[in-house]
Amino acid sequence: MQRVLSAAPRRVLAGKKRFSALVSLDYEYPGLPAATPQPAKATSVSVSTLPNGLTVATEDSCVNSTVIMTYPKAGSAGESLDEQGAALMNKCMNFKSGSGLSSILINRTIEDAGGLPFTTLNRAGASLGFTVAPELAAGLVPLLATDCTFEKWDVRDALALANTEAEVAGTSAQIVLTENVFAAAYGPQSPAGRPLYSAPPSLDAIRSFRRRAYGLKDAVLTVTGVKDHAAFCAEVESYLADSPVGAGSLPSMAYIGGESRIATQGSGYAHVAIAFPAPVSSAVATVVKHYFSVVGGPSGVSGFTADGLVGLYAGSASAGAVTDAMVKVATTPVSADTLQRAKSLAKGEALLALESGSKALASAISASVLSGQGFGGPKDIVSAYDAVSEAHVKQALAAMLKSNPSLAAVGDIASVPYHATLRANFA
Repeated sequence: MQRVLSAAPRRVLAGKKRFSALVSLDYEYPGLPAATPQPAKATSVSVSTLPNGLTVATEDSCVNSTVIMTYPKAGSAGESLDEQGAALMNKCMNFKSGSGLSSILINRTIEDAGGLPFTTLNRAGASLGFTVAPELAAGLVPLLATDCTFEKWDVRDALALANTEAEVAGTSAQIVLTENVFAAAYGPQSPAGRPLYSAPPSLDAIRSFRRRAYGLKDAVLTVTGVKDHAAFCAEVESYLADSPVGAGSLPSMAYIGGESRIATQGSGYAHVAIAFPAPVSSAVATVVKHYFSVVGGPSGVSGFTADGLVGLYAGSASAGAVTDAMVKVATTPVSADTLQRAKSLAKGEALLALESGSKALASAISASVLSGQGFGGPKDIVSAYDAVSEAHVKQALAAMLKSNPSLAAVGDIASVPYHATLRANFA
């Protein structure tokens, strides 16, 4: 009896071991994660244009879905003369009451799905979106394309927010400088050159701008984490059947060049920017931006890109000296070593954006689709920058320097040379 009892546990354990070997771990432990996870998948982007004029771009590798609706007519460059400030006001009206839904219901529906609404604005367009689980993305898309009803309480809140944003922008030297860069580049009376942060116009002008700019025609919907592009497009098209289509054509931004200055006495510091029309290729434009930063780093000069512009920026207590340094940077001959460093920085910046989360990836895809240059994933991005040659950069710089430069200066700028002198230095 003693031998039988002592041998029984071993037989039971041995039996369990043999039994466990015949079934999967998931049988005994439901929900156990896979022991051999799937390898990471490279980003693949699909693009289609729906009959209503909306372009849909989806990506299939993200585990969550960032949904961004971009309206390229809704930037301040799309304002008419009597609509100045309407773009900012309408940005503040995003996620407000519309299409029979209240502001509370719209925002709570997104938040209940785990999303956080966001909206952005620049001269070339406005965007709004959120990040949620992939299975919830399609059903929430109509909340980005509602027909705003301009309820009086929504208008009151949006007006207060727009005025606050304009007030805060006026206290930032960098934002004021940016406003002056566009005024110099596109002309202070043009839609693209007028201030983005302006006091709101009449309610009729705000309504007129939204009817024209916030429509599906020419808009771009970008969604990450979508496995079946065709099915998603069909679902979204049915959901957006009653959304506004919009009207009008895409705004144009014609480069002119010139100067714009704001002098403040006693500040002891100056912010200076020199801008040129950007090359057609976004890859070349980004390489030129980093070329300016590489060459100008030791003297405190950095490159920048903005809507249709490439340029140099510096801030210093010695405005005249830093302006001379910017001219020297822009006219420095291109060397193979400097170009290679600039290309590496440009590639790194682009690839880092893809790895910074689904929101950054969705924003990059939207920008590529809107530019008309497409988005092919990491391999194509690397290939595009590798294809930028020394001849391409030299040709781009030569064309930029032959153009009429744009000079913007804010602060203690008494020693900043005037536009004619600057232009002669580049000539």
